Order: sequence, then structure tokens, then C-alpha cells
Amino acid sequence: MFHSQSSDIDLILASSSKRRRDILDQLGVRYRVIIPDIEESRLLKESGYDYVSRLALEKACFVSELESSFTAVLAADTAVICDDSIFGKPRDYSQFRSMLKALSAREHTVMSAVSMHNGQSSLVLVSKTVVTFRNITSEEIYDYWETGEPRDKAGGYAIQGMGGIFIEHIRGSYSGVVGLPVFETSQLLTKFNIPIWPNSVIT
Repeated sequence: MFHSQSSDIDLILASSSKRRRDILDQLGVRYRVIIPDIEESRLLKESGYDYVSRLALEKACFVSELESSFTAVLAADTAVICDDSIFGKPRDYSQFRSMLKALSAREHTVMSAVSMHNGQSSLVLVSKTVVTFRNITSEEIYDYWETGEPRDKAGGYAIQGMGGIFIEHIRGSYSGVVGLPVFETSQLLTKFNIPIWPNSVIT
């Protein structure tokens, strides 16, 4: 699937994530990418649900205003929630190690919000998935960090990558843990009359 720079697109993806691009490619959506520049700090006493919902919508609105058009903008935000802590992308090895130790041998929740905004209306949907990790040793934590994979991942791991070896099972949406829940995304595409699997997709 292509990432058009012309007007022949269905939407704008407000994300730098290759994983989200891959999922849109699977759905056959024609899009181009604009990366939003917003502050992603958590507000005081903000729940995980409210946090990802707000950021997803802010990203979509930011790009929509930047474009000054009625082209639909799709944005998403994902966070790992453990107890009362929200884990985003680790800033360094020390924070990453703390995250993985907290997640080891227990359940946590992954919240992925996906939003659409077209300059006139907007909608946000949220996917919630419970993930169970096996016990992770200190050596595994260090070795995983050295692969480079955890650095740009919420919670410091990628379910679709090498981080998948830590996962015993999940309850919910696999694609939501990846970062763009397919069910919720397809609902938004339908709501905003954006075609899925157009005739140009090669079968």
C-alpha cells in the first residue's frame, strides 16, 4: 500500500509509528503521514482511559488544524497501565528496567485510544486488553534493552516483536497492544465513510 503525497488519499495518519502504518496498509486505506507535535504529559489524577483518549484526540485535532482542511485525520495513543502507574516510552535503561520489573510475573492493562477528526466532528474509541507476563530475569531485561526494540514502545515492549516471548496470554485485542486496534479503527473508518479494502488493493 502506498503513502500518497497527493490529494488522492482517504485520510491523514497523525503518527510516526510504522506499526500503525502497517495496520492501515492491511486495511487498504490510502493515506499520508503527518507527525503531530504535542505535549504528552499526564494530567494530575488523570486515569489511563482519559489519558490515552485525550492524547489521541489532541493529536488528530492538531494535525487537522495544521492542514486547515476537512480531510479526516486518524490518530492513536497507547499506554501500559500497572496499578496506578501509566507506562509510556522509557526515557532510559533505568526507567525501562523499573517498568519490566513491575510488569514481570503479573497482569497489566494496555489501553489504546483511536480518534478521528475531520474539522467538523470527532470521535474517540478505546480498546482495553489485559496482558499477563511470565517472570522476567534481570539478564533478560538487560539483553532485551540491548536489542533496541523497547526504546520507542509504550511499556518498553513490543508484543509483535521480541518482547512477545515474555507474554503468557492476553485477554482482548492483539492489535490494540500493537498500537492501533483494528476493530475500533474499522468502526471509525465506517463512521467517517472511509473505504476499507478499495478496489485498488491487490488480492
